[in-house]
Amino acid sequence: MSTLSIFGAQWGDEGKGKIIDLLAAEADCIVRYQGGPNAGHTVVVDGSKFVLRLVPSGILHPGKVNVIANGVAVDPLALLGEIQELTARGVTVDPRCLRLSASAHVIFEHHRRIDVLSERWRGVGRIGTTGRGIGPCYADKAARTGLRVADLLEPARLRARLAAVLVEKNALLESVHREAPIDLERAIHQYGQVAEHLAPFVGDTGAEVRAAWKAGKSILFEGAQGALLDIDHGTYPYVTSSNTGTAGIGTGAGFPPGRVERVLGIAKAYCTRVGEGPFPSEDKGKDGDTIREVGNEFGSVTGRPRRCGWLDLVSLRYALELNGASGLVLTNLDVLSVFDEIPVCVAYDVPGRREPSREYPGGLSSLEGVRPRYEKKRGWRTEIGGVRRYADLPRTAREYVEWVEEEAGVPIEMLSVGPEREAVIPRRG
Repeated sequence: MSTLSIFGAQWGDEGKGKIIDLLAAEADCIVRYQGGPNAGHTVVVDGSKFVLRLVPSGILHPGKVNVIANGVAVDPLALLGEIQELTARGVTVDPRCLRLSASAHVIFEHHRRIDVLSERWRGVGRIGTTGRGIGPCYADKAARTGLRVADLLEPARLRARLAAVLVEKNALLESVHREAPIDLERAIHQYGQVAEHLAPFVGDTGAEVRAAWKAGKSILFEGAQGALLDIDHGTYPYVTSSNTGTAGIGTGAGFPPGRVERVLGIAKAYCTRVGEGPFPSEDKGKDGDTIREVGNEFGSVTGRPRRCGWLDLVSLRYALELNGASGLVLTNLDVLSVFDEIPVCVAYDVPGRREPSREYPGGLSSLEGVRPRYEKKRGWRTEIGGVRRYADLPRTAREYVEWVEEEAGVPIEMLSVGPEREAVIPRRG
């Protein structure tokens, strides 16, 4: 490994945390370049479950440098809490192994409150936000009114900038939402205290990552959410507020995207989605409930039940092509072991078109009217959670994997058959 990008090839929750944790063993530097504390990467180590929200998944490997880069929306309170929780569980978290960009934008209390309150106003048009303040933080970044981590470290600048921001935010809270305003002095005290704790971790992470690469270190770029939630290329407006794939590395990490040598997409052997928005292959019946129960499909941060359905090859090919994937990791294959037959979406029936489409209809204003066309594959009805060699999988499971590989158009490099760190099958092994 020299430079490797890992991205979610569906709507997030594809099991990226586990795969990043696995590959982090071979990397020197693990870089998180977008998203916020709404993205939970779950890793199970020796039976212990870790849910990482802002800290990169490489933190569970001693001796690695983990970077929260400038493109991440950072809630300082959440980050400090995560550091303290990891430390209490015996994980080393110090400025040598965790770096925080001085240029990362800060999520404040007003962002979180406005996030929740604005969602109420949307009614049937709600987008299913987690209420963590990520969207309003990125909105302020684009409006050039946001505060960055570096601002927290200068008390006079923090006071001046935050006071100016709260004039507008408090007017919104009081006049539109009929809510109590944010107290400036309380906010300055709270965030000033947190800044003292985080100050040793802060630096120019873009320069640090580029210097590490020039020194021959291997870099792993960790994406959050998934390609279909990308602000530009996802199912807008039911998306997140950042570029979730390889395109986000240049702006979000300060690293030249042309230097990324290898790109791996992560996808489940079926599909899930959290929140509102189109989901062509969703199964709202008994099979969808079975997938949720067997796969324990509940949000790692929010606890919300995920919507479940079948693998969608149309959107998967789109995500892989969009991000220039050189390979694919297929996760949660074991969950499908309970089915005699496994439907897979191979094409869409698109309103206004006579023939079914195998291409993602990105030109549509919405996917709401799209209907899936399925091809059914034989199941294997055998527990595979303990399998570690590809040749030991049931024949019909191998047939399913090889057919998906052919349809996806990129090699499947490994399979995941359980939540544990070791529950991985090398595709060519």
